[in-house]
Amino acid sequence: MERKTIDLDQGWDYMQKGITKLKRILEGLPEPPFSSEEYMMLYTTIYNMCTQKPPHDYSQQLYDKYREAFEEYITSTVLPSLRERHDEFMLRELVKRWANHKIMVRWLSRFFHYLDRYFIARRSLPALNEVGLTCFRDLVYNDVHVKVRDAVITLIDKEREGEQIDRALLKNVLDIFVEIGMGLMDRYEEDFEAHMLQDTGAYYSRKASNWILEDSCPDYMLKSEECLKKERDRVSHYLHSSSETKLSEKVQHELLVMHANQLLDKEHSGCRALLRDDKVEDLSRMYRLYCKIPRGLDPVANIFKQHITAEGTALVQQAEDAASNQASNAAGVQEQVLIRKIIELHDKYMTYVTDCFQNHTLFHKALKEAFEVFCNKTVAGSSSAELLATFCDNILKKGGSEKLSDEAIEETLEKVVKLLAYISDKDLFAEFYRKKLARRLLFDRSANDDHERSILTKLKQQCGGQFTSKMEGMVTDLTLARENQASFEDYLRSNSAAAHPGIDLTVTVLTTGFWPSYKSFDLNLPAEMVKCVEVFKGFYETKTKHRKLTWIYSLGTCHINGKFEQKTIELIVSTYQAAVLLLFNASDRLSYSEIMAQLNLTHDDLVRLLHSLSCAKYKILSKEPNTKTISQSDYFEFNSKFTDKLRRIKIPLPPVDERKKVVEDVDKDRRYAIDAAIVRIMKSRKVLGHQQLVSECVEQLSRMFKPDIKAIKKRMEDLITRDYLERDKDNANMFRYLA
Repeated sequence: MERKTIDLDQGWDYMQKGITKLKRILEGLPEPPFSSEEYMMLYTTIYNMCTQKPPHDYSQQLYDKYREAFEEYITSTVLPSLRERHDEFMLRELVKRWANHKIMVRWLSRFFHYLDRYFIARRSLPALNEVGLTCFRDLVYNDVHVKVRDAVITLIDKEREGEQIDRALLKNVLDIFVEIGMGLMDRYEEDFEAHMLQDTGAYYSRKASNWILEDSCPDYMLKSEECLKKERDRVSHYLHSSSETKLSEKVQHELLVMHANQLLDKEHSGCRALLRDDKVEDLSRMYRLYCKIPRGLDPVANIFKQHITAEGTALVQQAEDAASNQASNAAGVQEQVLIRKIIELHDKYMTYVTDCFQNHTLFHKALKEAFEVFCNKTVAGSSSAELLATFCDNILKKGGSEKLSDEAIEETLEKVVKLLAYISDKDLFAEFYRKKLARRLLFDRSANDDHERSILTKLKQQCGGQFTSKMEGMVTDLTLARENQASFEDYLRSNSAAAHPGIDLTVTVLTTGFWPSYKSFDLNLPAEMVKCVEVFKGFYETKTKHRKLTWIYSLGTCHINGKFEQKTIELIVSTYQAAVLLLFNASDRLSYSEIMAQLNLTHDDLVRLLHSLSCAKYKILSKEPNTKTISQSDYFEFNSKFTDKLRRIKIPLPPVDERKKVVEDVDKDRRYAIDAAIVRIMKSRKVLGHQQLVSECVEQLSRMFKPDIKAIKKRMEDLITRDYLERDKDNANMFRYLA
């Protein structure tokens, strides 16, 4: 049967009743809720009016009336209720009105649902839900958002000043700014956030300019940290989460960036003072605050570096002063103390780097650069490389000045090797270390083999295998030498045909390449010793025919019996000293020149020897004239009156100052190293500019030493004359490699 056509006015009157009922419910007036029948009737009315045959299809008209229903309600009821309220009351009203509006949109869009399904889809018009929200945006939001924003910002500032505010209300108001964007954040960001950030900047700018004048650096940082925490708290309670970073950056900028220099340089409480007074907690806070700011840590790291440099340089100066005020023997003690103090300094500030500064690379770099400054200064004429080698020697030799447990020795060695990283002349350290290691090994002065090997392992890890290969060779050599001595003793026992040396003889056979170079003289040995040498040669030839033995008498020791009038005393002397004394078995009195001729020695060596035997603590020889120095016209005889309360005495022979020789040796090695580096680089590059060749050379060698630019140029010239390189004919600054 035919459905009765509903005309527009009649249908809309019916709908108007439903809309009025909905408004009454929203206004809180006494009104029963919609029953399912009412709801169905309203829905069906719209359905019918949209599905009638033209011209009675009222879809377009209903779509317009849907929007007008909102506009009418807003203009007659919502806007007046908002305009008569202010501040917090206006905010509460807005929250209520927005909540109601969303309910109204939900109900009306259900009544008019049929429009959404067909009419809107076909004409690609905005959906009902969107139309409803747009009405609120255009008529309400655009009218009040400036007042709303100002009211919210006022409340935020009140809260900053310590007043209690209704956070839930603010959350609801700010949700409107987000929701009104219908999926975009632009309304929240432009209409609220930008202004809020501007206000925040102004607020903290005022605070900071007072605090920076009144507060100490630690107090200022405490306040800043507290403010940042509170602002983050604000975000979690009522601002949108996307504001957190921008807000934090704003506060940081005003509190920490704008006043950074003034804050860090405060005279009695800034970064320098905190370092000076070991204020670990405040320094940690400084790190926490500034690590979030781009380049914020640069000035802190810079002050850290300057502070360490100053402390280290002061230690070096103290040692320098102490050394110049004391006799030479006490200077050694000062240098030991210096290395100890530098190790303590390193421990202290390394802890700062790991704890206060969270292992940040910037602070590792600052520490490294600071230590490189004062770890490369000389003290009382000794380079730091030498001081470090001496320090190790004192720890590793028997009766050294350091009395430490095994663990403490291990730990100290570990730290010494760390310090070595800061020293630019590592090759110089290696050479001094080898000299001292040789003395420990050859004169049986090493306290513990394990420690000797342990430090070599540490050095190898830090500086590479090439650095320690000779030292490892020396330690191994000594083990082999002991085995060699044992088989020599077996040889003597089992081989009665071989002449017996007549005295106890220990020979240490070493590999030349591993050990420091020693001068070997053709000393005219006393007859007793010549026989020893011959016997040992006979034994050694049974083992190998391909090796040549070079005897280094300067490293030998002898035990000889001195038959004095009161008693016989065993004298422990060097091979050279023994050779001098044994001459007096055949002669009562000898002149300087006679001794010289008989032994075939240089003046320097002879003066040292005769001084040790006639002018020092033990006067085994008497000298005419009886003066404190040796001259070439002196005469000597055996002092038979000599006596001592000990049965056995060691007659010291002061060592020749090795420093000059070590430095010369290292210089020579450096020349070879530079040559090798230049040739290596040119071999792979074939053609290279002067500047680049120099810098690559420095780069390659800096692991072992800081090459002097002049030295590199000199080596380049030398390699040109030796036809390894040539200069480019047209450009004197270009070099070619000659294969």
